[in-house]
Amino acid sequence: MVTHPAVVLVSGGLDSATALAIARAEGFACHALSVDYGQRHIAELAAARRIAHSQGAIEHRVMRVDLAGIGGSALTDPTIAVPESPTAGIPVTYVPARNTMMLALALGWAEVLGASEIFLGVNVLDSSGYPDCRPEFVRAFEALAAVATKAGMEGAPTRVRVPLIEWTKARIIRAGIALGVDYAQTVSCYQADEQGRACGRCDSCRLRRAGFDAAGVPDPTRYRAL
Repeated sequence: MVTHPAVVLVSGGLDSATALAIARAEGFACHALSVDYGQRHIAELAAARRIAHSQGAIEHRVMRVDLAGIGGSALTDPTIAVPESPTAGIPVTYVPARNTMMLALALGWAEVLGASEIFLGVNVLDSSGYPDCRPEFVRAFEALAAVATKAGMEGAPTRVRVPLIEWTKARIIRAGIALGVDYAQTVSCYQADEQGRACGRCDSCRLRRAGFDAAGVPDPTRYRAL
């Protein structure tokens, strides 16, 4: 029985779709939040709408933050090429402050809704080394939320739930399939075209394809001709 609201960040990708399915399976009334931050792969927002609808979210909102105005990332600046081979260190597909801004928006909405839980589909094993996908970041944000909100000051701080954070991609896929996630609806590619077709070469595509292979599940991703 659904008893409590939760805000679920839904990017349109594989991980966030699974996080939404887990939140629903735990009985939360899910309010899906996507962020238009100026990303080049805008097809993911259409995927997020499909996912939120098919998984029975109470509502789906798209909020806007101009991270393209900050720049510094291949995902927001078309003059920076998306790497198509593994790179050392934190890659140029890292978007400065992205997860911090997304969680801040989710935190504000959660407080208005009276939701004590935010679900975020970050994964430290498959995160390409992004600093804002680590457990340390999540704990630090929860500490901030506890002192920065009315709910926190009144003794009911918001929790940031990251159920996938230490899972392999294969485990995520198996769990999602068991919960009825249709991964054909998702878009993970960093440079998907307007139809949501994946390049098959970027880091996100490689991780996704390897995950389906490891899970022993057919890959439903629509790829552009290579």
